[in-house]
Amino acid sequence: MAIEGGAVSNKQVIFKDYVSGFPKESDMYLTTTSTKLKVPEGSKAVLVKNLYLSCDPYMRGRMSNLASEDPQFSPFQPGSPIYGFVVAKVVDSGHPEFKKGDLVWGIIGWEEYSLITEPERLFRIPYTDVPLSYYTGLLGMPGITAYFGLTDICSPKEGERVYVSAASGAVGQLVGQFAKLMGCYVVGSAGSKEKVELLKNKFGFDEAFNYKDEHDWNAALKRYFPEGIDIYYENVGGKMLDAVLINMRAHGRIAACGMISQYNLQQPEGVYNLTSIIYKRVRIQGFVAFDYFSQYSKFLDFVVPYIREGKITYVEDIAEGIESAPAALVGIFSGRNVGKQVVAIAHE
Repeated sequence: MAIEGGAVSNKQVIFKDYVSGFPKESDMYLTTTSTKLKVPEGSKAVLVKNLYLSCDPYMRGRMSNLASEDPQFSPFQPGSPIYGFVVAKVVDSGHPEFKKGDLVWGIIGWEEYSLITEPERLFRIPYTDVPLSYYTGLLGMPGITAYFGLTDICSPKEGERVYVSAASGAVGQLVGQFAKLMGCYVVGSAGSKEKVELLKNKFGFDEAFNYKDEHDWNAALKRYFPEGIDIYYENVGGKMLDAVLINMRAHGRIAACGMISQYNLQQPEGVYNLTSIIYKRVRIQGFVAFDYFSQYSKFLDFVVPYIREGKITYVEDIAEGIESAPAALVGIFSGRNVGKQVVAIAHE
């Protein structure tokens, strides 16, 4: 909405204060400021209109007042906008590499318009024959995470047995499909009957189970992996990791991508079956997507042909309007979303 002086109103999602336990909608609030639709004279900044916001589990860590050596994981500042991965359109640019109308994605504030002073960190959107929202997921950070976590950390071989936890989420649904394309046997777990059906019928997993229906995860894994697990793509942590460790095969690999079961606990759960790592020569490696941003083009070369051939599918859960952003973000920690949680604040 235009207001006096050539400016427009700019709704923002503001972080209220540091969180302990599960985040709540009331840990964020909306406010309205104004912004001019021009970059400052002589600046190399770009001004963008934000289109899609990405809700990602790693954002929970930034809601706690815990120091991080990596600025990508530093705490949000109370009283300032939340930051996350966003798809946006350039409205004005003082930077020679960006022009009005360019489509970009990167870490941007949760607001309708953002002035970005270091646009070199943005990714230009190369393909527009797919939904732009995919750049919050399949063609963005979660896709990079899924691909390099599986290929670089785990080096899957045809016929190997792969287990994916939180398998219907933004990353898990892709790990399973990538592993199937590489000739693996793939089993996933999720938290509802609907999500289990998605894994088997839409994403092509060989098997899937609802972890909430299983009283003994060790027994469940033995049922689906009678000969053991070669690769575990770890999204959950805690008791699930403990059950996996005793079901790993010799020389198994675990890509430690996330541990969503632990993020909201005051006291993290212990893991007890660590001796399996020794006897079975298991390799566990943690990683983050930022490690692989320099190889984004390699990922696109792999995934885009499969998308165009219809061999990879992606499910999104899209909330409409910036007002819905706090509830959408909070919802991913209780599994309310089905697929990748996105907030559409403006449609291209």
